[in-house]
Order: sequence, then structure tokens, then C-alpha cells
Amino acid sequence: MTMTLEFPDLLRLIEERSTAFRAAVASAPSLDAQVPTCPEWTLFDLAQHIGEGRRDWAVTVAAGPAPAKSAAEGAPAAPREREALLAWLAESTGQLLDALREAGPDRGCWSWWETLQSPHTSGAVARHQLQQLAVHTYDAQITSGVPQPLLEEVALDGVDEFLSTCVATASAWPHQPAAIDFHASEGHSWRLSLSADGARSARLPRPGTPPAATADQSRHPDTPAAFASVRGTANELVLILHDRIPIDSLELDGDRSLFEQLSAWEPDE
Repeated sequence: MTMTLEFPDLLRLIEERSTAFRAAVASAPSLDAQVPTCPEWTLFDLAQHIGEGRRDWAVTVAAGPAPAKSAAEGAPAAPREREALLAWLAESTGQLLDALREAGPDRGCWSWWETLQSPHTSGAVARHQLQQLAVHTYDAQITSGVPQPLLEEVALDGVDEFLSTCVATASAWPHQPAAIDFHASEGHSWRLSLSADGARSARLPRPGTPPAATADQSRHPDTPAAFASVRGTANELVLILHDRIPIDSLELDGDRSLFEQLSAWEPDE
């Protein structure tokens, strides 16, 4: 796992994004407002998801490598009154941060993703938790009418984290081998390679430059450099990867159907 943020920075930014999330909830006209980017949820549903999820992950981190029992059992439900809900959300984040500080970055921790590029450690969990809070803070902000871009340092790590944690898999890509490049206007680029061996990501030294040779590439020397690419700010790339904005809103080159195939792909468990 290649991280651009150190563990203390992850904890600081989790707290910062949690504070921003609560501010968006506090300023919204109603907790019953529909979340435009998660239309099946109201703002209260989103807040409940954030609070319960952070409590569950706090228990998971504390348990170490073994799967933990859900924190929802016997835990207080998310309160419907706004001020009480905000306090409950702050407490939820506090529980997660306490567990992460106690564990440190290198302790083993159960997680749902494959260990191809992102390990099962509390540090990797902290990294993923930051991205979850960042994207859902955007959801809450757009619901309250004041959407703000993700912080640049969060967004740059967010592209890398999504590709190496949420996309990387050993499940076979069900289409022809391909490669997709993601170019951030801040000067960072990534390549996602797709083949019968699954999906792997790698950072590009600079836009348009192939990454260093990997074992996967050596087995597939005929894999083309790139079939498609997308360009935008790191914030925009994170939002398209999380299906928050349409990919057609960014600059696309090459075979656009690859993006549709990637979005629809559900790797085998």
C-alpha cells in the first residue's frame, strides 16, 4: 500500500471531515430532506449510516484481525432530535478515533477488501474511513445546499485509495484486457490494468507515462498502454469513482464503453 497521508494526518482529517459533516447536518433545512447523491436516503438516514458505521468500525479495529460483533447490538439508536443527533455523531467519531489511536497504524484488522494492494491493518482502515467520511460529507453538504470540493490532500489520496482498495481484485475481468488512465490536474496520474488476473492499479510517474513493470504486466506484455483515459481535478475523479457526478462531465479519451463496463462490473466474492 502506497499512502500519501501519514497516520496522524488521517486521524486529523477524519476529525475534520466529521466536524464538516455535522456542520452540514446542522445547517440543513430538514433532516427529512432527500440526499440528491443517495436518493434512497434522507439526511437523517445518511447521518444514521455515518454514526452506526463509525461505531461498528471502532469495534472492528479494537477486535483486531478477527471479525467483531456489530456495535449496533445494545447501542443507543440515532436520536431524531437534531442537537442530540449531532452529539451522537460526534461521539461515534470519537469512538472510532480512540480505537485507531489505541491500535496504531500497523496492527492487524479485519476488513472486507482483498489484500492485493491494501492490507488488513488499522492504518488501511483509517485511510478508508477518511474517504468514506469525505464523500458522505459532500453528500450532506449538497443536501444542505452548500457543496464544497474535497480537500486537495484528501482527494489525491482518495483516487489512489479507491483504485487500490475498492477496485483491486483477483476476480477475472470479464472483457478484453484493457487499461484506463486517471489524470488529476494537480499533476498526479494512475493506471488501472484489467485482465483475466483481475484489476490492479499503479501510479504513473507523469501523465501518459507507463508505470514501472509489475509481475502482472510481465505476464501480459501485450496489454495496451491505455484504452481510455479521464482527466479532471482529484476532487472530480473521486466523485466520478463514487458515482457522485456523471463521468461525461469530465474530459474523456478513448473507448468510453470501458467506463460503463467498469461501473457495472461486480467481481466474484
